[in-house]
Amino acid sequence: MDLASWRLRFSGLVDKPYSLTYGELLALSKTKYVRDFHCVTKWSIKDVEWEGAPLGDLIRRASPRPQAEWVLFVCADGYTTPVPLEDAMSNDSIVAVKMNGNPIPKEQGFPARPFIPHLYGWKSAKWLTEVRLLEEYVDGYWEMYGYHERGRVYEEERYKGNEWKKVKKGVRGTLSAERV
Repeated sequence: MDLASWRLRFSGLVDKPYSLTYGELLALSKTKYVRDFHCVTKWSIKDVEWEGAPLGDLIRRASPRPQAEWVLFVCADGYTTPVPLEDAMSNDSIVAVKMNGNPIPKEQGFPARPFIPHLYGWKSAKWLTEVRLLEEYVDGYWEMYGYHERGRVYEEERYKGNEWKKVKKGVRGTLSAERV
């Protein structure tokens, strides 16, 4: 990731779209706490020290429009995942830049990733480049396979309707979903 050209954009249903450089994001990263990281496949990493900028403050700076209900995290590798705006605005939601006192390792999402402790890890998208506010829900990468729209850990929201979908290639390489 080239930090000289990397930007974190805030876009979509906002009145004041803007972007931050890595240095600007670091300067805003004043929140530090210890929280567990939970994977949807039932493993966890306990007591991770996270440091970052409050996601709610960053979103408020963009002046969300009243019809905004969802946030779509967009990443450098094309990965996307949606979260309800209310989860993104919660007090402990951050755009993390450090883990355990060090910059987030490249394989863990350097230079930045959202972290919302009460949501499963697939919502903590690696290599974050855009926070896009939306009116309506759209599937992200794992959601198109049947992962839950929200993904709250303590409610065990893993799959939509307790089902998952496998995606298979159809005619001319297009993807089609099949419920299992």
